[in-house]
Amino acid sequence: MAIDVIDLRDFYSQRLGIVARRLINRGIQAHWPNMEGQCVVGLGYPTPYLGLFREDCERCIAFMPAAQGVLKWPTARPALASLVNEFSLPLQDAAADRILLVHALEMSDDPENLLREVWRVLSPSGRMMAIVPNRRGIWTRTDTTPFGHGRPYSRSQITQLLRQTWFTPSAWGEALFVPPINGSWFLRSAAAWERVGAALSLPFAGVHIVEATKQVYRPIAAKREHSRLIPVLPPVLAPSSCSTDE
Repeated sequence: MAIDVIDLRDFYSQRLGIVARRLINRGIQAHWPNMEGQCVVGLGYPTPYLGLFREDCERCIAFMPAAQGVLKWPTARPALASLVNEFSLPLQDAAADRILLVHALEMSDDPENLLREVWRVLSPSGRMMAIVPNRRGIWTRTDTTPFGHGRPYSRSQITQLLRQTWFTPSAWGEALFVPPINGSWFLRSAAAWERVGAALSLPFAGVHIVEATKQVYRPIAAKREHSRLIPVLPPVLAPSSCSTDE
């Protein structure tokens, strides 16, 4: 289900991809304006968006799933990107302050286990943010962009998935109201599309931007203990002592 890392890189180097990155970055920055002193981890293909935090945060790492592939990032500096098993991240428990998921949930074969692994490495006071294709959006109707691949989600589906994996949604946003058309007029008017779409709460945004907090005391399924059955034994005659009259 995962899209190849080369296709992702090529999309974000095109004019449509540049516009999409700029619009989504606005939504991310609205929720996370200051990352100074934070440890930020991106999972999926987050490198077009981690540039917002790389200069200010304490540590910034990009993890890319093995099925997708990895590219060096940043290109002109020591590498901060690594190829990983998305269900077994090379981090200790509660190691990250912020985790950004981009092209991750919709591409994963097991999104529940992916989010449980994110829960493990996120600090108790941390935040997780996911950029997820909107099931009702126009961008999911075409496979010419990465947002048209994988499984899109409705808002209720994301909420259910987060609650099943011990997260609580804390903030919502949308982006990519502009149609995914490479025409010059559409790209020049992208900011106007975003303003109108957000003001009218139109349902066809390309992506959901959801922030969630970690449930520190997660629910644990109760196991019913079975009482130990003691078998009933049939009665047995006890041996009696025999006396002999002399």
